[in-house]
Amino acid sequence: MLSRVAESILWMNRYIERMENNARFLDVNFNLALDLPPELKQQWKPLIQTSGAVEEYESLYDDYSQENVISFICFEEQNSSSILSCITRARENARTMRSILTKEIWEHINSVYHMVLQFKRDDAKLHQDPRMFVEKIKQASQLYYGINDNTVSQNEAWHFGKVGSYLERADNISRILDVKYHILLPSVKSVGTTLDWIQWVALLKSASAFNMYSRKYGEVKPYNVAEFLVLDRDFPRSIYYSLNQANQSMHAISENYKSGFSNSAEKLIGMVISEMSYSGMDDIFHQGLHEFLDLTQLKIIDIANALHDVYFSLKN
Repeated sequence: MLSRVAESILWMNRYIERMENNARFLDVNFNLALDLPPELKQQWKPLIQTSGAVEEYESLYDDYSQENVISFICFEEQNSSSILSCITRARENARTMRSILTKEIWEHINSVYHMVLQFKRDDAKLHQDPRMFVEKIKQASQLYYGINDNTVSQNEAWHFGKVGSYLERADNISRILDVKYHILLPSVKSVGTTLDWIQWVALLKSASAFNMYSRKYGEVKPYNVAEFLVLDRDFPRSIYYSLNQANQSMHAISENYKSGFSNSAEKLIGMVISEMSYSGMDDIFHQGLHEFLDLTQLKIIDIANALHDVYFSLKN
């Protein structure tokens, strides 16, 4: 297939995944604010820190009020990762390759785009309570995955989409876990308090992981939450699971079904997975969870760059 088409499919899926993650973060943070004491209700800055857009945000807004953060995450066109920007870019990528997409996928992405525009026209109400909007975004994203998996041949193009989705998911889970562990609590004294517990539960809910975590571990403990979201081999939103699925799709694309690697992208992701396979949470905490997650994010960027060089660069 054409490299530009493969790249459009990969990024279309990354944007859909990023849009959904934004909705998840916003939903959980708003509900968390309802449970917090008055002096702690305005913990909106971590949402911007999660997306790595602090500089961009502060160039547009003077403070981290609920209204400003919701506007920035949902509709700010100058924010390349806002929900509106993500669905706009996903739609543009879909539009350029309509001839190879199923009718159902194009119609769904187009309808989600117009739904977001409709909500933007009534954004004053959204600032007070964004839950209806983010619920519709989450449902729309899940419906997209269902349509994609049930109407598209699981060939090379489908695997490029899966690589995009899972790399984006691994990156987002690492970011929100890092923010909770390293930034979110107001002070070290809050560790182990009810506030700490509420925030760890909120973190699990942001990844739709609370029920599956509870079945496996029961009591919410930071060590177990980190282990579940980083190393669990069965939960589809853990970092390990996401990278492993991306790796399988990369091997399907290159038709390299043997052990080892056939290009630099496969080598890099294989190294990350191997390191995680033989690491326990004790090893990760000894290294430093923040340092591990920060390094993982950099490695995901390296994998994405290697994919570009292997499959999409004009040099090849």
